Amino acid sequence: MAIAPKNIAAKTPVAKPAPKSANPTTPTPTAEASLVVTSADLNKALETDLPVLLLIWNGDTLRADVKTELDRIAGDYKGRIRVIKADTGKAPEIAERFELGKNPLLLAWHNGEVLTRRNRPWGTDVQGVVEVLTPLIPVGAASVPQPAQKNVLEKFDTKPVIVTDDSFQSEVIDYSLPVLVDFWATWCEPCKQVAPILEKLAKEFSGKIRVAKVDVDQNPGLQQAFQIMSIPTLMFVKSGKIVGQQAGALPETVLRDAIRQLMALKV
Repeated sequence: MAIAPKNIAAKTPVAKPAPKSANPTTPTPTAEASLVVTSADLNKALETDLPVLLLIWNGDTLRADVKTELDRIAGDYKGRIRVIKADTGKAPEIAERFELGKNPLLLAWHNGEVLTRRNRPWGTDVQGVVEVLTPLIPVGAASVPQPAQKNVLEKFDTKPVIVTDDSFQSEVIDYSLPVLVDFWATWCEPCKQVAPILEKLAKEFSGKIRVAKVDVDQNPGLQQAFQIMSIPTLMFVKSGKIVGQQAGALPETVLRDAIRQLMALKV
């Protein structure tokens, strides 16, 4: 089976309440992103030689992982990158200026130009925009901080890991190994058929991949975010990117081949 995204035929839809915020996984930041609520404040904040990481949203609650990453960048890159949050709920002209839709918008800004845009960003998108801005940090600024090295040997799974709306970012997107995610429900008979196969493969490929399980009834945020319309649905994730998705209870041989393809895939 080739790993590639596929359209999923609707079978037994599950109700789709609004998604929950992901649980932050980074340490408490030493600074917070600057908040501007008027167009004049934003214009003044953008008058800088520094590259700018700009989040524009309508004032509703932000994803926890996005807010945490913005505050972390504000602390780690203080004096190098300016981090700004603009609330269009109190300044609708900002929304018009940047063509904001109903979802938050993350921008890389420098010298009056938008360099890149990320609509409906996740925490991982923040770092991606920072990578665009980093080469634009003025000469003479302090060196860019390097990620802390892990001194503890990572312990790998030997069975499927339960993942929730809150833990998906850290346990799947940010995880060091490729991840096979099983979207399932307790009432789903095909899910019960594939469950022992996934148990077996999780042990067989321990240290090479992770098998994760998401109960769609208990985690409607993920079910809505990824438009899971039938179960079981298997999602393939590598290096923080979703590289494939397949609906249906697949036989063991097909799953094993898909895992090997996922391991060999270059992202």
